[in-house]
Amino acid sequence: MTGLLPGEVTAPQGETAVLVAVQSALAGRPGGLSTARGLSHCGAHSIGWVAAALIGAAINRRDKARRRSWLAAGAGAFGAHAASVIIKRVVRRRRPSHEAVRVNVGTPSRLSFPSSHATSTAAAAVLLAPLTGLPLPALLIPPMALSRLVLGVHYPTDVAAGAALGALIGTAVRRADSRLALKEEQV
Repeated sequence: MTGLLPGEVTAPQGETAVLVAVQSALAGRPGGLSTARGLSHCGAHSIGWVAAALIGAAINRRDKARRRSWLAAGAGAFGAHAASVIIKRVVRRRRPSHEAVRVNVGTPSRLSFPSSHATSTAAAAVLLAPLTGLPLPALLIPPMALSRLVLGVHYPTDVAAGAALGALIGTAVRRADSRLALKEEQV
């Protein structure tokens, strides 16, 4: 028994309180939910990042090294997504379920840790930044991380862990791609 009267709601605490505060601050702003949902669609299963990488590879089809780097970026983003899904199945943390949290999008599972969207986005940002010359980690990771909170489908540590995992995977793929490029130059 919780000791609550009918209709009474427990106050959110810890990460749930942070999640509710983010939702209160951003979800009601003009374009807040639609932007978060758009980011969610782009990051779902790393589809948007793989598509961007394939477009980059097609544009650079005559430059073998750049084309390979664009393809590596897509593979890295997809691989990061896959790694996050495996970790989710091991950890089995449930998504936020407090009555004060508004869930504003559907999800393919009830598992939360780490955020696959944050993971694939961080990997893509790390891998695509040198190819585009843009500060993509700063431009892509914070909005994607916030969008997962606005949508009510992750705790803050889910997105932080996902972003860290994705950055590590992206860095590893970028280093491997650089080593391969050096070997090709030596041939």
